[in-house]
Amino acid sequence: MRQKPTVLAREIVASSRLFRVEEVQLRFSNGVERTYERLVGRGTGYGAVMIVAMIDTEHAILVEEYCGGTDEYEVSLPKGLIEPGEDVLAAAERELKEEAGYGARQLEHLTELSLSPGYMSQKIQVVLATELYEARLEGDEPEPMRVDRVNLRELSTLVQNPQFSEGRALAALYLVRDLLTQRGVFQP
Repeated sequence: MRQKPTVLAREIVASSRLFRVEEVQLRFSNGVERTYERLVGRGTGYGAVMIVAMIDTEHAILVEEYCGGTDEYEVSLPKGLIEPGEDVLAAAERELKEEAGYGARQLEHLTELSLSPGYMSQKIQVVLATELYEARLEGDEPEPMRVDRVNLRELSTLVQNPQFSEGRALAALYLVRDLLTQRGVFQP
């Protein structure tokens, strides 16, 4: 196991309503010193959740929403922040109801993924939701989200969709496809 670098100094060098840029001065075990910048969430630090909601044994739900980062309408998995005092599975259930209009009788935490660990501290919890039923909660989205679906057999086609670009969502879909195949639920 490699020795982590020694932190010599930390300083917030920029801040907005959503993010802070933290400058971190490090000394590595070989004596080399470097300054890194990283994007640090400004929220409460409870994290986020992404849901692979299976409408049946081969189709996952996708939602379309406007994404400020790309300035485009994007298609992805339902996701959102975990509220204070809320556990991962409760957050997944709430976000699924708010964004897609479904609840789930079965929820399973699968893994944690990062987006760009070289410069971002944020991570997201991936949850598998099955045995869906219609249920809607009012969310904080500025407009209704269009709900779509993807066949797990067609993930290579999904990546050609110009509205689908989120790598974490693609990784989660492949993970679920492999998991359901191993369990004998999905036949590729």
